[in-house]
Amino acid sequence: MCCLGHFVPAFVKFAAHFDFDCIWLDMEHRNFSDRDIQTLLVHSHLHDIDIMVRPPTLEKTRLYRYLEDGAAGLMIPHVNTAERTATLVDAVKYPPLGDRGLDGAGLDADYFVNGMDGIDPFVEAANQETFLVVQVETPEAIANIDKIAATPGLDGIFVGPGDLGLRIRRTKTDLTLESAIEKVAAACARHGIAWGLPTGTQEDLVKRQAQGAQLLNHGSDFGGILNNLKTSSQTFADTPRKG
Repeated sequence: MCCLGHFVPAFVKFAAHFDFDCIWLDMEHRNFSDRDIQTLLVHSHLHDIDIMVRPPTLEKTRLYRYLEDGAAGLMIPHVNTAERTATLVDAVKYPPLGDRGLDGAGLDADYFVNGMDGIDPFVEAANQETFLVVQVETPEAIANIDKIAATPGLDGIFVGPGDLGLRIRRTKTDLTLESAIEKVAAACARHGIAWGLPTGTQEDLVKRQAQGAQLLNHGSDFGGILNNLKTSSQTFADTPRKG
């Protein structure tokens, strides 16, 4: 994955062109209008790349409307318990896994062009092909990680190292960030679901792949712009001025 935090439709094409499988669309810390989101999701279908939305809400109808607008999956931040995980499954999966409301006229259902004959195949495909990922970002979540990973209907767990590391440093605990990641990897292996986290270097990427991680993020619009401007500024500084 790579991460997108601003409304840049061309980024979707760029990510697809460079063989990324998925874009993590961050709405927890960045602001998007509904039309911005819909436009980016349509672009993802145009360029055949998944978008995983990290939403700013836990409201049930808002969550599954992102799926109706074409999101391939959702990543929910700050999930600490199996009970909260089960509530999220209930919100975004159709029966028998959950209790998602049926519209059948969104982008995800091809705007109802197949009529009622297309509803049952759509519902089955939606439960199988769209995904729910929860973020574990606290010592409480790590303490509950086995029960969280065992929740029926959950597809993956994503470690939030920034928040988790912050809370480990500010809590009396024997837990370290590395031991927490190892607990997540072991729990997901036991229960047959995917896991991952952001990676900053190639060495980190190799290390996490060796631990079995599949949901790996490397690269973003923010970091790309920052590094590009830093390099460009240095180019100016290193170029002698005439006159």
